[in-house]
Amino acid sequence: MLASVPVPPRCLTIATSDSGGGAGIQADLKAFASLGCHGTSAVVALTAQNTLAVTGVHEAPPEFTRAQLDAIFDDIGVDAAKTGMLFSARIVEAVSDFLTERPVPLVVDPVMVAASGAKLLRDDAVSALVGELFPLATVVTPNLHEACALAGRSYSEDADRLELAEALHELGAPAVVVTGGHGAEAVDWLFDGERHVPIPVERHGEAATHGAGCTHSAALAALLAWGETLEDAARGAATIASESVRNGLTGIGGGSGPVDVFHLEARGARGVRAPR
Repeated sequence: MLASVPVPPRCLTIATSDSGGGAGIQADLKAFASLGCHGTSAVVALTAQNTLAVTGVHEAPPEFTRAQLDAIFDDIGVDAAKTGMLFSARIVEAVSDFLTERPVPLVVDPVMVAASGAKLLRDDAVSALVGELFPLATVVTPNLHEACALAGRSYSEDADRLELAEALHELGAPAVVVTGGHGAEAVDWLFDGERHVPIPVERHGEAATHGAGCTHSAALAALLAWGETLEDAARGAATIASESVRNGLTGIGGGSGPVDVFHLEARGARGVRAPR
């Protein structure tokens, strides 16, 4: 009789496909795999995208998003999930309705604008995201631009992350990590509703940052799926996101290259190749 094989943590990303492979669903699945998790995905939209721009967005019908979620939960199961770009109010509502019925540890990455400047969340979706999805989250992970926008404040390089985290908590997020990739201070700021925990991060320039935010939130979800505390998961995700930028693939594309959680350039330098 064959011995049973341990089941790895099962992590779900509910987000959008990046045709360039750097961010979105693709970045999430890579981050899950790098941390030893089985990744599943509910694709809510497709983008025509590369390192330079998002040139098109095609939204999936909400009922198909629901069908994907039903298929995953009914058979495979989910130990932790994350949301990324959800694009429209009707997608946010479909996801929120489903997760209200079937709650899991949830990281909400409120993806609003691409690094290229393309708008990734419609205006009508912002209030739905805050009002319906934030209360379901274990933690919400905006970057500084997103945190300022969600708190109704003008962006500033010196924006107070402590105040922003508290403002988003007051909007319904049980816990908040304002990530440290932007602004004057290189720090992820965690507020769990009671404690403020600054987490220093290392920055490694802008040459390969495409997908850094997605990688951070996916790594955070994966570490929660492994049973780590929120603080330990946040610290681990900060390190993983920073290292993925340091190891980023600067030679891919004409814009900011994709981050790399697998350190593929080092593998290539060691002569490691896929089998033929």
